Amino acid sequence: MRWDSGQLEALAAVLTEGSFEGAARALHVTPSAVSQRIRALESAAGGVLVRRTRPASPTAPGRTLLRLARQVELLGAEAARELGDPGGPGPVTVPLAVNADSLATWVMPALESVDGVCFDLYREDQDRTVDLLPTGVVMAAVTSQREPVQGCTSVPLGVTRYRPAAAPSVMERWFPDGPTPDALGRAPMVVFNRADDLQDGWLRARAAAAGVPVPRPPRHHVPSTSEFLDAIRRGLGWGMWGPLPRPGARFGLLDGGRSGDGGDEVRMLDDDAVVDVPIYLQQWKLRSEVLDRVADALVTAAARALPPVPGH
Repeated sequence: MRWDSGQLEALAAVLTEGSFEGAARALHVTPSAVSQRIRALESAAGGVLVRRTRPASPTAPGRTLLRLARQVELLGAEAARELGDPGGPGPVTVPLAVNADSLATWVMPALESVDGVCFDLYREDQDRTVDLLPTGVVMAAVTSQREPVQGCTSVPLGVTRYRPAAAPSVMERWFPDGPTPDALGRAPMVVFNRADDLQDGWLRARAAAAGVPVPRPPRHHVPSTSEFLDAIRRGLGWGMWGPLPRPGARFGLLDGGRSGDGGDEVRMLDDDAVVDVPIYLQQWKLRSEVLDRVADALVTAAARALPPVPGH
């Protein structure tokens, strides 16, 4: 099959902007022109590529062609730059999926070092960022999944490390005798969102080791890394304090707790409890100077900021 680059561009714009009208604005054409290109592409593909929902979403064949559209856009922009085309495209856009804690700590300094690239960031849980790779929505993802998805490579970045912690007022009120099963079942818990399993995973492991039922505490949902940590500082409940930087590194986000050592604002529920979540960079198998530079920046920044993945 031969694919028209203008039609692929329209497909990517519709699915990125979420509507035909948004795609028209991004491409500086009329919505009718976008519709004509999509219909022509669907005719060539032999089926529906875009679900006309709000926002627009791809069908399975649409995801395949979205990946192709992203690749054509990236490689075309690189070729124009190598040829010194003064009328060529501007900075290359790289869609990247990142979990919230990485985004709030070490990822932005990494992206700052990459010149000539615009980033389209998608924030998802570290267990779910990888799901955006096969759909064509992103070209790379910071993820907790080590096994590479089809068509991607996987390299270790480091370990996001957490410790269960609470404000002194919470410790005094709810844990005067320490984190007993009864206390853990009654004390309010802070979680990021309903996909956040860090706190519950620690509770399950602790309950299994003690041979007791898993506590089911009341919980606050705070879907922002800085506000999540602030909720712990302010005594709304206990939660996983972190991610903690490697020795010698600092995350300004944690300075109120002395970069994660507890400081004067938070106390550790269990001095020996540490939850390590290895994270990896998965990206498309595509020979691209831009993707290589992005990957190098992320790997370098992670190595400076995070404890290494065991065995690497």
